Amino acid sequence: MRHIQHKLAVARGEQPAELLFKNANLVNVLSGEIYRTNVAVDDGRVVGLGDYEGKQVVDLAGAYLAPSLIDGHFHVESSMLTAPEFARAVVPHGTGAVVIDPHEYANVLGLDGIRYVLESSKNLPVDFFIMLPSCVPATHLETAGARLTADDLRLMIGDERVAGVAELMNYPGVYLGWESELAKIDAAGGKCVDGHAPGLRGKNLNAYALAGVRSDHESVEVAEAQEKLRLGMHILLREGSTERNLGHLLPLLNAHNSANCSFATDDKLAGDLVSEGHIDHAVRKAIAGGVPPIVALQIATINTARHYRLQNLGAIAPRFWADFVVFDDLKNFTVRQTYKKGVLVAENGKYLAQHPAVVKRPRSTMNLRYQPAQFTVKARPGKIRVIEIVPNQIVTKELIETPKVANGEVVADTARDILKMVVVERHSATGNVGVGFVRGFKLRNGALGSTVAHDAHNVVVVGTNDADIVRVIQELEKLQGGQVAVADGVVTAELGLPVAGLVSDQPLDEVMRRIDGLNAAAHALGCDLEAPFMTLSFLSLSPIPELKLTDQGLIDAVHMRPTELFVAP
Repeated sequence: MRHIQHKLAVARGEQPAELLFKNANLVNVLSGEIYRTNVAVDDGRVVGLGDYEGKQVVDLAGAYLAPSLIDGHFHVESSMLTAPEFARAVVPHGTGAVVIDPHEYANVLGLDGIRYVLESSKNLPVDFFIMLPSCVPATHLETAGARLTADDLRLMIGDERVAGVAELMNYPGVYLGWESELAKIDAAGGKCVDGHAPGLRGKNLNAYALAGVRSDHESVEVAEAQEKLRLGMHILLREGSTERNLGHLLPLLNAHNSANCSFATDDKLAGDLVSEGHIDHAVRKAIAGGVPPIVALQIATINTARHYRLQNLGAIAPRFWADFVVFDDLKNFTVRQTYKKGVLVAENGKYLAQHPAVVKRPRSTMNLRYQPAQFTVKARPGKIRVIEIVPNQIVTKELIETPKVANGEVVADTARDILKMVVVERHSATGNVGVGFVRGFKLRNGALGSTVAHDAHNVVVVGTNDADIVRVIQELEKLQGGQVAVADGVVTAELGLPVAGLVSDQPLDEVMRRIDGLNAAAHALGCDLEAPFMTLSFLSLSPIPELKLTDQGLIDAVHMRPTELFVAP
């Protein structure tokens, strides 16, 4: 009680504040104004706006002061960084909070993966709010390392850092009223429920919204996003490393609906977070696309905080945490300083915060059982189904192509950019192996492989020949998870990911260096994709159309069922 009495006295102007931000051009995302004022801070919170005294004064001399930025949907594992190293990457870009879905950790480690994230993200200059993964495994068409039920979610929903239930990827199960999916929505207990419904329209979308789903981040076209917006769904405008939908969706925004939109990255690599930026990049892109700066900043802050009910975040007003960004130019939004609870934690691109003690990493997750002979595809009459990559998208196309045959086997055809793809189950040594073909990597020789393979995260490899594919898998097993490039039997680049086969235990700079090396190695093999390993990681994502490959074989991701490699003549 004494604490609040002191703050009230400061707010009344009877005592000086601990800290005063003076002469700020305040970006007030609550009133939609920008005006000159002072901001008084005490014990990490804003206590007043206006004419105050402070024991310590920061004179902003007319610089802009805005709330720290919030990412509305992110899989922190996709950065391949631990939570502390992720903070090192994004805090200099003004990020103060992230709403994360540890879906990948959960698919590998179950509830232990979620607990690891909660523990490893404590006491950082970024607030981590957890959405409990709702689809582990994502579908029945892949073999994950764990299975979470609605009862499992109820065990953790009461945690104050849990903001709700994460994306309902089995959207047919939701609109068809499957009890298992409705029970997961019910497990949210009134907290937020995120959606995942690529291409869903019409009456089935009505049913999806009626079931209790409150957001979506999978829209790629304005008409689809608008239909979801009309049904009361909060639209997350996605701009990640591979999924770059923001530019296409900007025409959706107007003065009347922007409050129902937020920015999200979903998946973004460490190097992109550092060089391109995080949510600050989305703000810049939106402003460049014609969105008024204050609207872009509302989308990046208060909209997200309100949707996910993040208490005392997303604005600068009495009671809110003193989480600020300082910048000089509204149109060319570049963060100069980042404050967390009134403490300067980054300045001019340099991270200033101290990290807490390292949290012990989880158990090993590489349990392989396979024979190279399983990668052989005996030739049969007819054509084959080929996965076609769509640049900068996680959707794929299904092609029907004449296979190249050598010695009675279907083999990679580099002249037509048709390469072999292999998925090996890694969690329980089941011996499951899926084999298919893919177009879009343009490798002339060698192979690329990863234990990051959404959503079950089995071993996924693409290559021009079986020998290099086997060599990749051997190296991934040696690393206890990772990403590897091989040429003529020689490892040319690698990044170990011993934390669940998803995340490095190395510092940010080392992870970035190795990712650059992997990309360079892929490009040396002929690949021209901007993010080849992230592209590879999505080719097993069975809930996303049209054609995918899991450890259970080729998947018709439109009708959610297995399909055959060969098409009858």
